[in-house]
Amino acid sequence: MNECTVVLVATTTGYQIRSFGEAAEKLGVRLIFASDRCDQLDDPWWDAAIPVRFHEPDRSTEAVVSALGQAPPRGVLAVGDRPTLLVARIAERFELPGNPPGAAAASRNKLASRQAIHDAGLLTPSYHVVSLEEDARVLVGTVLAGIVTFPVVIKPLALSGSRGVMRADDAEEFVSRFERLRALLQSPDVRGERDAVHDGALIESFIPGREFAVEGVLTRGAFTPFAIFDKPDPLDGPFFEETIYLTPSRADEREQQAIVDAVAAATRALGLWHGPVHAECRVNDAGVYVLEVAARPIGGLCSKALRFNSRASLEEVLLRHAIGEDVSGFVREASASGVMMIPIPKRGIFRGVDGVDEARAVDGVEDVSITAKPDALLLPLPEGRSYLGFIFARGDRPETAELAIREAHARLRFAIEREVAIVP
Repeated sequence: MNECTVVLVATTTGYQIRSFGEAAEKLGVRLIFASDRCDQLDDPWWDAAIPVRFHEPDRSTEAVVSALGQAPPRGVLAVGDRPTLLVARIAERFELPGNPPGAAAASRNKLASRQAIHDAGLLTPSYHVVSLEEDARVLVGTVLAGIVTFPVVIKPLALSGSRGVMRADDAEEFVSRFERLRALLQSPDVRGERDAVHDGALIESFIPGREFAVEGVLTRGAFTPFAIFDKPDPLDGPFFEETIYLTPSRADEREQQAIVDAVAAATRALGLWHGPVHAECRVNDAGVYVLEVAARPIGGLCSKALRFNSRASLEEVLLRHAIGEDVSGFVREASASGVMMIPIPKRGIFRGVDGVDEARAVDGVEDVSITAKPDALLLPLPEGRSYLGFIFARGDRPETAELAIREAHARLRFAIEREVAIVP
């Protein structure tokens, strides 16, 4: 393949950057990074990245256009939710296939997504948006009455990875959860995003059922699914920490087709048109509820659970798609695979982990990757936004991969010390 250029827009902490780099080297694609870093430092990561600010999409688009000069890229990709709007604007400026900026913005705003999916006639929970300045007790007594009934789910409008998402079963829990979400959205790291969307919260009815994730790609409006992931652990609250993803799905063929059809319809409702898609769904007797459609690939290291014919990675397939190649011939491998995002059991200082070699020795386990850094403060959900690491397994059936993952996890022993309060 002749060398061509793809702009990869990511946060400085994205796990997938290395995976995209490996895929690009294999394909002979030149990656140009654009990331949210200080523009006053002289290339602190030694990767010649273009400094951008996600809260300043116009200015950042101009920075990318100016940096590339007379050498426009063949494609542009986002890693993570926050870069999706900037990616859409860059694609628009270079007249590349991509998502309309308005659709990209709607995809990362839970209220805009709910409204678009509802207006398209698809299943949605009852919902209501409120300001963080509201009095939680007043909300219970007036605003929510007759709109949503308990149990409800309280969630931020734009955070990802189930961060800040909490279930409340009665008025007392609602008040407590609302105050907890308010504190999170007023924390320095969230306010540092300088996004007015964090001034509100979404209250919606809890939807019981089994949860699935869908990975795929849009090609000029046509949706192609790569995989449906089962989430075998119940996600009923009070928090919604995702743990295990397994593929192929154990849902029957009819249900799988309904999931794919619903996700495709949701992409159309949002106006998404070209690029990666990661969707989350709940399924019960009423049908398929599409909870989220993100205009980016699956996050973290979870993409390692997907492998295609010729042992191609998801990143390789997405790079090929970004430069205009037909990727319809790439099919997920026949064997089952799974990944566990290792949950953080409690708040504290991470001192280390024992049992990694024993976990890797479990039949079917391909890798155990501990990503938490020693001496770092660990925060579980709903305030936290990371995991201890990842466990990957393959097998002849999803059940085999799931058992391997659970056995490997049982062999890990994490040392998490209580943090010591500093008294001034």
